[in-house]
Amino acid sequence: MSHRGSILVLPIGIRAWDVADPRRIDRTALRPVQAEAESIELLLVGTGADIVPLPPDLRGWLKDMKIGLDVMQTGAAARTYNILAGENRKVAAALIAVA
Repeated sequence: MSHRGSILVLPIGIRAWDVADPRRIDRTALRPVQAEAESIELLLVGTGADIVPLPPDLRGWLKDMKIGLDVMQTGAAARTYNILAGENRKVAAALIAVA
């Protein structure tokens, strides 16, 4: 399967994600994740070609919803998602397209 642009991979399916810069990841960008919080134990965030940490307040917001967070390059996040989904884990991914 192939996609153009950034995507959110959620328990209900894959959707386009209007985020091209990791510094633009905020609560609004992650509202679809919040809507499915009961079905997600871990959110993998692929920040493009480089690893860009998420702000502490956003990490805390996810923690309050009992969603673990792992930030990495997008390629690594996609590979990790595939492994964890193959193990039937409750995982989601927010993947910024690599230019």
